[in-house]
Amino acid sequence: MDRIILTGSLLTLLTFSFVLEVESTSFKLVNKCRNTIWPGLLSGANSAPLPTTGFVLHSGESRTLRIPRAWSGRLWARTHCGHDSTGKFTCIAGDCGSGKLECEGAGAKPPATLAEFTLNGADGLDFYDVSLVDGYNIPMLIVPKGGTRGGCGATGCLVDLNGACPTALRVARANGKGSVACRSACEAFGDPRFCCSEAYSTPDTCGPSPYSLYFKHACPRSYSYAYDDKTSTYTCASADYTIIFCPLPYTSQKVLGARKDGIPLPLVNKTMMYLRSRHSSGAAASSTGR
Repeated sequence: MDRIILTGSLLTLLTFSFVLEVESTSFKLVNKCRNTIWPGLLSGANSAPLPTTGFVLHSGESRTLRIPRAWSGRLWARTHCGHDSTGKFTCIAGDCGSGKLECEGAGAKPPATLAEFTLNGADGLDFYDVSLVDGYNIPMLIVPKGGTRGGCGATGCLVDLNGACPTALRVARANGKGSVACRSACEAFGDPRFCCSEAYSTPDTCGPSPYSLYFKHACPRSYSYAYDDKTSTYTCASADYTIIFCPLPYTSQKVLGARKDGIPLPLVNKTMMYLRSRHSSGAAASSTGR
């Protein structure tokens, strides 16, 4: 009898594991930056918290997460992190304010490059984008794999924008040397015209600004301001996703060019790819340096 019960329990466990595998999506996070990053994850208001909300990812490492099929939320990379004199964990860019490795339900403090997802949404499609609306800290690329419907195009920002960031938007290290992130005009100036708020809260009254166009020119498929939906939101059904931090622009372009996803906008403006080689990225410098 004990053997029968044990066998039944094992079958139940295997069945549960199979159902979990079928009803979840795979997010593979890959760190191609030259130094350590600390990814953070935040579930949307109607999504259950994930088992992890933050962890360390060393250069060259990857980690695969199982995400519920009905999940919505965002993820990002915290950079230039370390512990202060009180033992509190803090980051110069993308800090979530928890004081710990886990973000525990807190989002990224701007500026931070964001990967945003709504899985299994309208018509069973996943909706995803890379957003620079809250600013930028490191390059990021989303690549769907195994999708059955939708355009399933890659999207992201492959260019290092920190070095050429407009002076008024730059975030520097504590010692004032080097730009580690690039703020949005909304955060920098608080002007409703840049924030798409108050009298500028509709698509008809809020358009791109010279600052958001800096982001859009470099990264044509990324969200650059609040109403940039038409050229920035992508769809795919039943896909798994690879999220690459600090992807190499030339390599990524060559690999993704073979996909022929039919999206008219290029993934990167080739005239701005030189920025990565001329300026050190926020993640490429010492990640613990202040």
